[in-house]
Amino acid sequence: MASARFQFHPLLSPLLDRRFRYDPYLYHFKDSPSVKDAIEACGVPHTEVDVVLANGQSVTFDFRLQDGISVKIVPFGVLSDQQGLVHLSPPTSDPATFILDVHLGRLARRLRLLGLDCYYRNDCDDPSLIETALTQGRIILTRDRGILKHAAVRQGMLIRSGVVDEQVLQVLRRYQHSVRLSPFRRCPDCNGYLLPVAKDTIRDRLLPGTQRDYDQFQQCASCSKLYWEGSHYLRIKAWIDTVRARL
Repeated sequence: MASARFQFHPLLSPLLDRRFRYDPYLYHFKDSPSVKDAIEACGVPHTEVDVVLANGQSVTFDFRLQDGISVKIVPFGVLSDQQGLVHLSPPTSDPATFILDVHLGRLARRLRLLGLDCYYRNDCDDPSLIETALTQGRIILTRDRGILKHAAVRQGMLIRSGVVDEQVLQVLRRYQHSVRLSPFRRCPDCNGYLLPVAKDTIRDRLLPGTQRDYDQFQQCASCSKLYWEGSHYLRIKAWIDTVRARL
């Protein structure tokens, strides 16, 4: 049986199935599988791979394995500044837009607070998620490797942490060149734009204390929810400052 020597970058090692966690790993195969299929068979979704080197040459996912070849698999951010390499993910839209799976509702809210365009529905099944991502050109954010291994998926990211603040940083660091932070621009509930609204037009919706203490308001253009700079605003602003400091 033919074999190829696979070497995964340490940042990808946690994604490998246990039996493949040797460095380097001798991958046995029949016929001539694509390097993409071989990488995903080891547990790493193709969306997590930026560069593949076969005997030192940068190749695409369609490259066919040959007996005795040496393959290095590199994640995003490691070889981004080197010239002459084939970067395997399609160009990201600017600004980047996202779609999140049903398990990432808290992350969707946090990213929206930062002004990022995030599609999220808690009843969106996997086929609908993938179809929406493709038709709207959105990047899939998910904790499910199976979604990202789907052949139709072009852009996506595996969210590794279970802590929402770490998830936010993971997204912002990976897409640092294609996200524009615009805090308090989007509704965290529905992703709609927030627009200034005159106090007189919404006075009947305000509690007496809010009417007395605040004069400037924003309203979601989609769901009509109201926002103002109360104590919650100060807490969110402090969180945003912390996020910026950690980038």
